[in-house]
Amino acid sequence: MINEFGQRVRTLRTQQGIGLNALANRLNVSPAYLSNLENGKTETVHLSFLNQLQAELNIDVSTLLGSIDVENNQDYDEFGFRLQHASLALDKLQKLNPSFAEYLLSIIERGVSLFPAQQDHSSQFETPQDYH
Repeated sequence: MINEFGQRVRTLRTQQGIGLNALANRLNVSPAYLSNLENGKTETVHLSFLNQLQAELNIDVSTLLGSIDVENNQDYDEFGFRLQHASLALDKLQKLNPSFAEYLLSIIERGVSLFPAQQDHSSQFETPQDYH
């Protein structure tokens, strides 16, 4: 469980362009502690630290902890986590600024429609830059 939690922290940190040392400094912990947490090598996480993570990464702790499948011990699904996080963020945005949330959702929908699900394009497009 702590391993997946750490992977989620790393995903959010890198997605937001925050370096390990910078986040550790903001959280008042050593880079080694944060690295160990991200790599599942520590099991000590204090509530105050979770609150700091929530503030620094602008995310609910429940998102970091939610739906971790302890019983099935499945591998971490970074894309699935990012998709879930984006969906929750878009839902919150819709309550604050419905027109902007609608705009972002329409961009996603248009982007997805450019890639028909019925055809196998895996060999045709290798990187995101190929879509521009």
